[in-house]
Amino acid sequence: MKLRNKVAINTAGAAIAVGALLCIFSGSVTGANLSAMDIMKKTNEARQLEGSEAVMQLTIKNSKGDKRVRKIAMVSKLFDNGKTEKRVYRFLAPADVKGTGILAFDYENKNDDMWIYLPALRKTRRIVTSERAKSFMGSEFSYADMNSPTLSDYNFKIVKEESVDGVNCWKIEAKPKNDAVAEDEGYSSKNVWVAKDEFTIRKAEYFDLDGELLKVLTSRNIVVVDSAKKRYRSKYMAMTNKQNGRESIFEIEKIENVPNTKDSYFTTGYLERP
Repeated sequence: MKLRNKVAINTAGAAIAVGALLCIFSGSVTGANLSAMDIMKKTNEARQLEGSEAVMQLTIKNSKGDKRVRKIAMVSKLFDNGKTEKRVYRFLAPADVKGTGILAFDYENKNDDMWIYLPALRKTRRIVTSERAKSFMGSEFSYADMNSPTLSDYNFKIVKEESVDGVNCWKIEAKPKNDAVAEDEGYSSKNVWVAKDEFTIRKAEYFDLDGELLKVLTSRNIVVVDSAKKRYRSKYMAMTNKQNGRESIFEIEKIENVPNTKDSYFTTGYLERP
């Protein structure tokens, strides 16, 4: 698969990885003895595909309902025995963002590394930790939302069991352990609703640094990507900003599990290829 501005996409694509908010559990386990941290660890483990390719659409709506639509290709691969997931996003359309690339190294136990290539400037720059709370390409998703959180930076608690769209879920609260983590992520706390049977996230809430509800994520159209390992992905993810009325929607159009994804995609040099 070539992630250039004339990307040659296979007849299928693969699952987008967007951080904890898109984390998907695998398999069916007995949840009676699981702590909140146990569940979050299983979340990070079970959403990991050995390699993946995807084609998706990002729709950005303002408070008046006006839309901007962007087409994106994405590849991912696990490294370091699953402790690092590397991903590349390449914008295919429209013309004003075509060729823009983002490279992410999503680490298990340390701060992530991210770079963005802007074709108009012919330059790649690093996205520093203090920018993680900023918008991902003008959407209501932040850069932090696109990666999995470092679990040791949070305290997790099972709040209650609750139904979401008829699905029995755990409601789990996540709170940063210190102000530095909160400021870097842009949230004072999060709530996630995890389906108890298939272990998929069905809903999430994000609270700003003043403790006010900022955004709500809804996740639908759950599909199995790796049937052998029972890995799932949501093909529809909507992030609604409750403070400004904007909404952004990721819709996966093509999806495939590709364990032999090429290592050469995951370099800053590859981002800059025409």
